Amino acid sequence: MKQVLIVGGANGIGLAVGTILADRPEVERVHIVDKAPLQAQYKKPKISSYEFDLTSEDYSFFDQFTDIDTIFISAGFGKLALLKDVPDAIINTYFQVNTIPAMRLIRRFYSKLESDKPFYCGVMVSISAYLSSPFFSVYGATKAALRFFIESINVELEKGGSDNRVLNISPGSIKGTSFNQGQTDLRQTEALANEIIENMEQRNDLFIPQYEEIFKKVLERYQADFREEGRRSYDYKLNSGRL
Repeated sequence: MKQVLIVGGANGIGLAVGTILADRPEVERVHIVDKAPLQAQYKKPKISSYEFDLTSEDYSFFDQFTDIDTIFISAGFGKLALLKDVPDAIINTYFQVNTIPAMRLIRRFYSKLESDKPFYCGVMVSISAYLSSPFFSVYGATKAALRFFIESINVELEKGGSDNRVLNISPGSIKGTSFNQGQTDLRQTEALANEIIENMEQRNDLFIPQYEEIFKKVLERYQADFREEGRRSYDYKLNSGRL
């Protein structure tokens, strides 16, 4: 990794990945693109920051990043709410931020993925892409779409003879991010960011953090009885203190 583009990197896990890579001697430049400005305390000599609204129709802004060999897409938002409490207009925004930008950007840099040269690509998806998630119905739908998109194009890349893959990163709730009105704390996200970088470097196609510890059993329960696991998820969120 030498020339890195991080989309959605002004805070949270995107910022954590960006700051770690910016400290590596082999990395030449980290480009951070976000709707929000990069705060002064996170700026580093190798980091260039840009402000861009991913809901824009015109993506020619990204024409300037022709020399990148890495892209990490972490833009996204979500708020726990029952569907009846989600404004109609926000449904469009969910897809315009969480889903469509990743599809457009991967399509934009697809020739690099098809290349014989290593190209490192990671996308923040969510464990909610794998199971029903009450209070996150729209958010989960945006991430499920990303999951199947990534799985499909990875097969296309394999059949086309490329060793490059798009890494689907599907965690549960992450502490230390601004997701769901939280606060960025790089100390809490550092370990996960390093794991993400390692999986991207290996050009893996799937990384579920805490899989053995937590999510293997959750997914097994879901496969056995998705209705009951949905009820369990509903009660868990209701009692989590996050609402």
